[in-house]
Amino acid sequence: MAALVLAAGGGLYRMTHTGQAQPFVLDGEARAALRAIVPALLAGALPADPQQRAQAVAATVERVHQTILGLPLATQKEVQDLFGLLALPPARRLLAGVTPAWSEAREDEVAAFLQDWRSHGLGLLRTAYQALHDLVLGAWYSDPAHWAAIGYPGPPEALS
Repeated sequence: MAALVLAAGGGLYRMTHTGQAQPFVLDGEARAALRAIVPALLAGALPADPQQRAQAVAATVERVHQTILGLPLATQKEVQDLFGLLALPPARRLLAGVTPAWSEAREDEVAAFLQDWRSHGLGLLRTAYQALHDLVLGAWYSDPAHWAAIGYPGPPEALS
């Protein structure tokens, strides 16, 4: 059932977004999905202060966006398809199990969907989880301010 929904959602998205591969665009519900996914993947790493937390999430979302823009256009298209699928309410409900809009989703709901995809029997969903995981954690730790938390001293000094 999930495979049929995934295929139908992907087909619908591709039908409405035809043509040559275009640079990735993170907008609307796709951006809201990423804003919900970031705190679930970075649980424990984000600041406790609500304002600092919101700023950290926003900065990470922007770094994810910039990272995706650095990928080859074909890969950007695949990531666009993933976010397009997550943006569709029926796919969000059936594949992710998140009933409210992403902007209203609770962190535990999002974490549960991510955990489900992480160990799902369908390889496509495991791959989608891994892509989201790698994009978010890569974006988070690309900020030098977060290196100390993992004991990374920074890049080696250039040889003179």
